[in-house]
Amino acid sequence: MTVTKGTPLVEMRDISISFGGIKAVDHVSIDLHPGEVVGLLGHNGAGKSTLIKCLSGAYQKDAGEIYINGERVDIHNPRDARHYNIETIYQTLALADNLDAASNLFLGRELVTAAGFVDDAQMEAETRKIMARLNPNFRKFNVPVSALSGGQRQSVAIARAVYFNAKILIMDEPTAALGPQETQMVAELIQELKRQGLGIFLIEHDIHAVMDLCDRAVVMKNGQRVGTVNVGDVSDDDILGMIIMGKKPAKAY
Repeated sequence: MTVTKGTPLVEMRDISISFGGIKAVDHVSIDLHPGEVVGLLGHNGAGKSTLIKCLSGAYQKDAGEIYINGERVDIHNPRDARHYNIETIYQTLALADNLDAASNLFLGRELVTAAGFVDDAQMEAETRKIMARLNPNFRKFNVPVSALSGGQRQSVAIARAVYFNAKILIMDEPTAALGPQETQMVAELIQELKRQGLGIFLIEHDIHAVMDLCDRAVVMKNGQRVGTVNVGDVSDDDILGMIIMGKKPAKAY
């Protein structure tokens, strides 16, 4: 069972978001603590991605409040989110396939020499340093990321977020379309991020991934929160019942 204490990294209180009169998110509250992974589950259209895009700055909330480290904040766009150390890793990973790991890590934020030239050597050195922390087995520094496996590409996207001081990470189905070995690599990356005190929101369809990777799970249905559970206290079937029937198990809160 997960025991969380102290001020949450993130609190989203009573969030509502509407599109054309339809409530995509209807008075939903969730939180996230340092070193914790919280999974968001639900059918397509349940509202989980819309809720989290409000935190990443992609959407605007109509009502409710967001707190980061106990301080009320306004997030109007992705730049605001980055200011509060929130980074999003979308399923597409947003990597430039023709560039290597270092060029992707610093894309748009390149390091330059005193003479004003792009400092490739320094960017590679920094990339090797962050990778040593996150994925010590990563070796392919000098090939385009198109030549990397799915798990290695995830490593690059995660390293980029962590290098630029992410404290709150939003991950969209990080193990989708990965084989067992690659999935295990991503699981190990997530464990390392937890050890470093990051908080992670994991948007998922796969119950097994949530059971393996998450401390808590939040289930949404029709824009509302069905309930929140400690993953260690419930079974796959309990969570399935929440997703399909909107039925809360006894240990939901």
